Amino acid sequence: MSIMIEHEIPFVREMMEVTRNLWEMGWGERNGGNISYLLQEDIVKQYINVLDIKRSVALPFPVPELAGKYFIVTGTGKYFKNVVMNPEENLGVIRVQSDGNGIEILWGYKDGSLPTSELAAHFMSHIERLKKDENHRIIMHTHATNVLAMTFVHDLDEKKFTKTLWQMCTECLVVFPDGIGVIPWIVPGTNEIGKSTAQKMKDFRLVIWPQHGIFGAGTTIDETFGLIETVEKAAQIYMLISSHQGGVQQSLTDQELIDLAKEFGVKPVAGVLDIR
Repeated sequence: MSIMIEHEIPFVREMMEVTRNLWEMGWGERNGGNISYLLQEDIVKQYINVLDIKRSVALPFPVPELAGKYFIVTGTGKYFKNVVMNPEENLGVIRVQSDGNGIEILWGYKDGSLPTSELAAHFMSHIERLKKDENHRIIMHTHATNVLAMTFVHDLDEKKFTKTLWQMCTECLVVFPDGIGVIPWIVPGTNEIGKSTAQKMKDFRLVIWPQHGIFGAGTTIDETFGLIETVEKAAQIYMLISSHQGGVQQSLTDQELIDLAKEFGVKPVAGVLDIR
């Protein structure tokens, strides 16, 4: 079903568009998935009265590194498919308090809800990615179908996982030369999974939660969605060929991947390719 997506606030419109796209891809079933988007204060002030604090909420984990920063975040228990029809109930704009011990809700969550239960993973990941890239803005978590399936049948060593994905599609090495991080299975919604994800975000823009989904980081909504989309396509190809009765007859070699990296000016993460 085609829906015209319009909203006077541009960053709200972006969230409406991407949640709709994720749901239509089948990666955001029920209340699965969450997104947080770091906003510029001057842009927020053009559309929202930042002095009008609707509610204040304490955080179980302090984030002084994010003090004073603004985010738009999907709500806890909210369905991606509903965002486009009712953004002010399913999304919220928040500001981290000056001491980093809580957040202030400035817009949205009209039914009294709160940001995603994975806020710890989001905030901790934002902190680490901002250290690597001052232009970082997005953390996106979704249940990409084939990525999830691949975690059941593939070795979860992140170097092996990365290499397999690079070999599935020529563009993969170019899109994510830094590879894929993989954490152990951990109960979601906890500080523990947040810390483990953030630890991987020091080195990777992509982190896989086995038997659950994937986290992606980027500078824009499009870049981050495209990053996850590329991994999912590679995982889909892997799942299609891994059970093929004739077996794989040919694949990208290490040398071909090295040549590809040289041509596109990217540096493959160390330890994945056999570089002589």
